[in-house]
Amino acid sequence: MKVALVTDSTADLPKPLRERLGIRAVPLYVNLGGRVYRDWEEITPEEIFRRVRSGEGFPSTSQPSPEDFAKAYAEALQEADHVLSIHISSKLSGTLQSAELAASQFPGRITLFDSQAASLGIGMMVLRAKELLDGGRDLKEVVAELDRIRQDHFVRFTVATLEFLRRGGRIGGAQALLGTLLQIKPILTLKEGRVETAGRARGERKAREAILEDFRAWAKDKGSIRAFFLYSAEEGAVKELKERVLSSGLPVEEALVSELGAVIASHTGPGTYGFYAYSL
Repeated sequence: MKVALVTDSTADLPKPLRERLGIRAVPLYVNLGGRVYRDWEEITPEEIFRRVRSGEGFPSTSQPSPEDFAKAYAEALQEADHVLSIHISSKLSGTLQSAELAASQFPGRITLFDSQAASLGIGMMVLRAKELLDGGRDLKEVVAELDRIRQDHFVRFTVATLEFLRRGGRIGGAQALLGTLLQIKPILTLKEGRVETAGRARGERKAREAILEDFRAWAKDKGSIRAFFLYSAEEGAVKELKERVLSSGLPVEEALVSELGAVIASHTGPGTYGFYAYSL
């Protein structure tokens, strides 16, 4: 049985990579200045941040429609017998719900998977699924491996400004103001599909040290590890963290470095950086 892969744009996989691997990504939408833009296709994080700084107001985001997914599924099923559709956490977006409505139009031919992740947390699962399918694994084996990664992976990230998180309702206004005044950087993770605070540090250097310490604790007794580094607007923000991780003495390899797309960046703001990792 030939299985095609579909994901959504919040997987933050670069378009050339997706096209080379034959992976379809259904775009979410960014609402800014009275217009609606398709993620990864019609607007960039840099444009969003520039327009916010100019006083245009903060963006909002919205999920794809069931029709968007139905079109992607119909196209995929022209080339394959079945679709494995891997998406952003259902606790962060209604994207999976739209995918479910579309899947009902193709009974028995769509398998949906809630990554309980965002950005490259989704992307790394999509790439792992592609690797396994190309290696001859069947759908059941692939889903089992994705579930293993979903249950046991590492993610930490931090942000340069707390204002985008405040606007998105992640933290209160007083906490955001106090954190900014004290140069407190939140260290964030995803737990059971929701954004949670994993700690906080004063300044960039201590934030990186805290992230690396958490990674060492998670990686203890692990085998080979693949790390997926993410950033918004400026790749330099993640450069030092990446160097520290790769020179940590742990069995870790750089799998991908990718900028956040416009939808995820709309919620985290400029200067966000961090990484996901899983073990083989």
